[in-house]
Amino acid sequence: MNEFTRLYRLDALSDEPRAVGIEAGPAEREALAARFRLVALDSLAAEAQISRQGDVALAAGLVRARVTQACIATSEPVEQEVEENFRIEFRPPPDSRGEEEIELGEEELDVVFYEGGAIDLGEAAAQTLLLGLDPYPRSPAAEAALREAGVKSEEEARAESSPFAALEALKGKLES
Repeated sequence: MNEFTRLYRLDALSDEPRAVGIEAGPAEREALAARFRLVALDSLAAEAQISRQGDVALAAGLVRARVTQACIATSEPVEQEVEENFRIEFRPPPDSRGEEEIELGEEELDVVFYEGGAIDLGEAAAQTLLLGLDPYPRSPAAEAALREAGVKSEEEARAESSPFAALEALKGKLES
């Protein structure tokens, strides 16, 4: 069972878009924070327009959240506000035989398969939040901690790996 479930039955949807708003409660936010390894999830809400055409449902809208993540270098709390637009197409699972692999084209990356005649907008909002999180959150002290650990900045690494840096090193050897 998903931590943040907001089901909308397909037979209650039409081709006329319907505005909906959902918000995660405290227990749901706590469970999602644990699942996504967040220090805290202070808020999670979504506003969407949902509609249906045949057996395909469409949800488009905006997810808003306030999260606290652990800094990758210092583990200090890093607060972040997330605002992510989404457009998700909910489809019934394709007819597949056995363990046949299903490939989606680039235009189908925001497709979610549903079962049981209902779509779960809550789980879609949770997944949208996950995609919007900073994968490498850094506190103000992160740069100093990384430098102390011997990690080079992107600029230093780029400069050292450039062909001109290699030529400069060879020039130094030739002159000695």
